[in-house]
Amino acid sequence: MKIIRTALILVFFLLPVIIFAREIEITVEDEDLAMPLEGAQVVLRNGQKFTCNAKGIAIVTLPDDKPTIISITYPGYETFKLSIPGADASKNGQIEKFKAAMRLGGIMQGQELVLEAARPESSETRSGRSVAISDRELARTAEIGMIEDVMNSVKLLPGVGYTGMFSATPSIRGGDPTDLMAVLDGFYIERPYHWMGSISIFDPKMVSSARLSHGVFSARYGHTISGLLEITSKSPSPTETELEAAIGTSATSLNLSVPLWGKGGVLFMGKVTYWDTLIWAAQGLSKVTDNETLDAVNSVSTAPYIRSAALAVNYRFTPDFEWRLNAFFGSDGVGADYKTDYSNITDDDVEGMMEMKADYNNYQGFLITGFSASPTPKIALRFSGGVGFLETLTEDYIDNRITAAYNDDFLNLFSSVPQPVREGFGLREGGTYSAPNVNAGIDMENTIFNAQGRFDTDIDLGKGFIFAIGVQELYSMWKLREDISLEFLETRLFDENGESVLKGIDLNRLPQKKREQLERLYNNINYLEAINMNIPNLAIVFPQSFNSNVKNQGFTSSAYGLIEYTTPNKRFGIELGLRVDHLFFQGNDFSFQTAPALNPRLNIDFGILKNYGAIDSLTLTLGSGLFSSINPMLCFFDPNQFGIGDGLDVGDIEVKFNRSWTSVIGTRIDFAQKYSINIEGYYKYCYDLSYITADTSTGAVTPSFNFDGIGKVWGFDLQLQKLESRYWDGWISYTYTWAKYCNPSDGGDGISAGSADELWYYPSFHRFHYFNLVLNIKPLQWLNIALRFGFASGQPRNKVSDEPPKPYPVMTVNENGETVILQKYRRNSWYDENERTPWSFPLDIKLSFFPVNKNGRASMEIYAAAENMMSLFYTPPGRTTFNQYTGKEDQGGSSGSFDLPIPMISFGVKWRY
Repeated sequence: MKIIRTALILVFFLLPVIIFAREIEITVEDEDLAMPLEGAQVVLRNGQKFTCNAKGIAIVTLPDDKPTIISITYPGYETFKLSIPGADASKNGQIEKFKAAMRLGGIMQGQELVLEAARPESSETRSGRSVAISDRELARTAEIGMIEDVMNSVKLLPGVGYTGMFSATPSIRGGDPTDLMAVLDGFYIERPYHWMGSISIFDPKMVSSARLSHGVFSARYGHTISGLLEITSKSPSPTETELEAAIGTSATSLNLSVPLWGKGGVLFMGKVTYWDTLIWAAQGLSKVTDNETLDAVNSVSTAPYIRSAALAVNYRFTPDFEWRLNAFFGSDGVGADYKTDYSNITDDDVEGMMEMKADYNNYQGFLITGFSASPTPKIALRFSGGVGFLETLTEDYIDNRITAAYNDDFLNLFSSVPQPVREGFGLREGGTYSAPNVNAGIDMENTIFNAQGRFDTDIDLGKGFIFAIGVQELYSMWKLREDISLEFLETRLFDENGESVLKGIDLNRLPQKKREQLERLYNNINYLEAINMNIPNLAIVFPQSFNSNVKNQGFTSSAYGLIEYTTPNKRFGIELGLRVDHLFFQGNDFSFQTAPALNPRLNIDFGILKNYGAIDSLTLTLGSGLFSSINPMLCFFDPNQFGIGDGLDVGDIEVKFNRSWTSVIGTRIDFAQKYSINIEGYYKYCYDLSYITADTSTGAVTPSFNFDGIGKVWGFDLQLQKLESRYWDGWISYTYTWAKYCNPSDGGDGISAGSADELWYYPSFHRFHYFNLVLNIKPLQWLNIALRFGFASGQPRNKVSDEPPKPYPVMTVNENGETVILQKYRRNSWYDENERTPWSFPLDIKLSFFPVNKNGRASMEIYAAAENMMSLFYTPPGRTTFNQYTGKEDQGGSSGSFDLPIPMISFGVKWRY
């Protein structure tokens, strides 16, 4: 009976829609030229919008059969009001057709009217170059969950690697995540993230569109070899006051737009988060759920927070000159205090306490201004400039104390050592040892300041030719102050040549207490060598510290020139450009510069079919080009920052840009039924990649910057999209990526370095497969169901031995100055290209309710969302862990994912006027 009752209720609600909703066809054209106006907006009284296609046609769904008035807008034209009569019963369900002839807005005498088109390369999706996300798509895919973030939408695009819930730094087509460059209205933003990269600073409410360029994009932009994220800020309305307020489970936001005499406006945006309630609920759940990952939430001492505000101003002084200004300030932080009582987590004879404290605070902001001008109908000028800053403060502290008993398998390591010697070190059956108080502290302050300016000119040469030229200057200043103290740093005793690592340490550079500790260790090791006692796998623990105060400056100069040609029928197009980048780097007492990086780029477009049957258009794109960027690690380069080591001679390195040669082939088919298919294949060869190798076997950290890294990446993307319609829309995307890198100067092992026998390796961020399904279902005018589902293959990880943990001795000096041999356990691990983490299956759902408002001036959305829904049914299998002091393996093991093991539930209300 319950099922029948539910079915009747659904029929009751759906029947009025089926009976009364109707579709009409509207054709919009220029009144004088009878030319279809592609992109014209048809707006209903309830605020719903429909966009005209290339033929100027829009299929509009009306909520009922009653008469109504709709508005039609198009840039440069007067707003057109169209009266739609009630449904005509004689049509027998046929679509009624209407026509709107729009006229140019305003009367201008003595001067020529200029209609400003969208800037080339501004917001459109172009096969082989980029994928764009409109404001409407952002509202459905980014405004969901605990944190609304533009990166929520970007991570669903083809070619973008899966990162999980709390990471806004994905790999773009096999590239390093740190190489993704963000641009806001032409202004490059360094590290545009909150919470150490967990989310971006781009709130969907401050963005009108986003575009990810991961192909062979225009020479207008650079500073990346993998992906460019172009953000276009939202502009205030020049004619109406607009207000948008939202309050939800974890955040409150407010947007206010005020017009300026019909020529511009001011838009203010603010957001405040409050995660205290969420943390409190998760902490309560952890007490009744046996989950290691969830238990970590109990360590949160300061709930994650974000405070941000943004300002956008634009003003059109004349039809040919517009000025704009954007400002942003944000702060974020989190605190943790993690305590572990060893006696409560193990049945072994182990006692002790470990406490870790961490405090993180981040501040950033920028101010951008610029203008667009058209002195003649064939010339477009653009200038932008601004300043920005970022300051990050980090404090970490670890205090670890432990007392444990020696195991028999550990004592067997000393079977050849004479009894008096074993007794002297306390190595006896039933004996115990106390590990020294291991303290580690990190106090770090990171400051970045940049100022930049750019000037661009587009010139229409006629007959389909456009010539563009531009110059850019980017100044950056990086400051890094860090004090890192590791009271006891574990390392092996002998290097590869069999020499004691203590012989490579300059004791005179250490404080007296630490120097005395090392001297005592050295004397005891000499004693063991004197009596010919070779203890296998013996390691030592000695004090180490790092202190740095770096101030570097960089001047990156860029220039480009390009020419575009398109035939009148758009059957053929070509773009040929050249970009040149140069870096001058200035440190405290050194400087260097790169050779100019020449980056030619070529794109060719073929319009194979247009308006052929069910196909609106079929295009083929070929592209190839060079790209360059600077590794972020180089920004804080200092030859003397690595403590005990002698540093690095700057004259020994030849600094180079990271380089890549990328080639793309793509095809796109647009169907008349509002479907589109886009397929792209690519190959990318990376060279001159920079990386750091460090030798710690001598007890000193000796760094080496290298610029000979290489990489090979290839793959393909597929996207099937259903464009906006009355009842449903969305897309399906699949990406396959093969990416291997090689660091010729690095002979180490591990998933990020390869090994001596296997120099080519899959990077730690690599995944082979990504799949995304984005679906918006609109069964009723007042109901929208948004669904995001996907799967992603695993990332590389080191293979771990199946054998039980093996013991090894560690020699150190305790707080009383006594030499102690600690009992430790470890498992062997090594790089294996077939070893991967488990697959991931993200699933998010959002229900939005839109109460009907008859006057159309105000609208409301009530929503409820659930992220990470698959955690209810699937937990990625992890590995068993073990106690490093006893070797005992834990029964439960660990999770194979760092996402929270519970769904993230959120709800809220949004109000717009």
